[in-house]
Amino acid sequence: MPAAFSDPIWRKPQVAPVFQSELSSGGTLDAVIVGGGIMGLSTALHAARAGLSVQVLDAGAIGQGASGLNGGQVIPGLKYDPEWLLRHFGKERGEALVEFAAATADAVFDVIRDEKLAVPFTRNGWIQASHTETALAAAANRDRQWRSRGADVKLLDQAEVAAMTGARGYLGGWLDRRAGVIDPLSYTLELARVASAAGASIAERRRVVKLRRDVGAWRVSTEGDAELRAKAVVLATNAYTDGLLPGLAQTIVPLHSFQIATAPLPAELAASILPGGQAVSDSRRILVYYRKSADGRMVLGGRGRMARPSSPADWAHCERALIRLYPALTGIAIEKRWFGRVALTPDHLPHLHEPEKGLLAVVGCQGRGVGLMSALGRRMANYLASGDARQLPFPLSPIRPIPFHAFRQVGVAAAITWYRMLDAFER
Repeated sequence: MPAAFSDPIWRKPQVAPVFQSELSSGGTLDAVIVGGGIMGLSTALHAARAGLSVQVLDAGAIGQGASGLNGGQVIPGLKYDPEWLLRHFGKERGEALVEFAAATADAVFDVIRDEKLAVPFTRNGWIQASHTETALAAAANRDRQWRSRGADVKLLDQAEVAAMTGARGYLGGWLDRRAGVIDPLSYTLELARVASAAGASIAERRRVVKLRRDVGAWRVSTEGDAELRAKAVVLATNAYTDGLLPGLAQTIVPLHSFQIATAPLPAELAASILPGGQAVSDSRRILVYYRKSADGRMVLGGRGRMARPSSPADWAHCERALIRLYPALTGIAIEKRWFGRVALTPDHLPHLHEPEKGLLAVVGCQGRGVGLMSALGRRMANYLASGDARQLPFPLSPIRPIPFHAFRQVGVAAAITWYRMLDAFER
């Protein structure tokens, strides 16, 4: 549960669905989905629309995890650019991945439009802001690759990035107009609402404690000794993955992303900060990301301490970053602080696993989970319906735990401290 001082700005829709803990009764389901975040709910929606019988089980409340707590930036693409994907995956798989990655933001805004979701959003783009010449050269390379494929992108010079962000310290940047921002809690709850309306059953506070292969099906046991039968199980727990599937939790490094929100900005300040409503991520090793909310607050996030926060002081690094970028915000009250858990994989790519027939797992959002998991959910639903692995954009891979995983987080914490120091020298 969030700490008492962790209070996000995102709010439930006025008519938010209420999900109970009742389970589907009798028979064998087509799929049980463990995890009611964006990945699980997108899969459930599209699987139900394809005529499959689906049960979603979440250990907590819908929207309580990272899907409802993130910064709401909807960014297309992956951490890697098209030429790298082609080299790494080969021409056929690489081209399919590039096409998939280019359209992940579309998956979000299309479902908002098509399903008439009550989700505040703006689709005016995302800026990757460069604070060094090296970062600016990388942005130019990324711009070249995506422009050659017809993407609506633009390289920004120093004057342009200053005018679009209102922030100090950037040499230039890259604008991807395919991107945008949403209210992530509204989006997650609205996905649950339309998935339920499409026929998927959704149960909150139903932790899955055991999976067992039976003749032609999986037996899924929950706390309280309830049991379901299903042809397939999809583990969509990401950073909240536990020991349900042995070894899976050891393939990711869970980290905390901390966020702050100011009081609504005075009109004269609001006019000079992100006047076009874009989202921004910078190029630092320990990056910060920021946007304005629908009610005019400045929202900024960045990597936080590895442990759960123990006091509001644990958000001080976010407050310092905000004032570094926007000195005019000195004295504007920080009214909200919150955090969520994210999952990184060693190669910075999502991982799809099927260690046994009908047992599927997806981990690794890499900071782009809103678009990535929305799009991947549709593809997972297609795979459940067809059994054709070509429906999946990423290859199914073996579960490979990170060596010395118990020490990995200690190393990551040390690296974060070191990288913050290097970033400070580059200001």
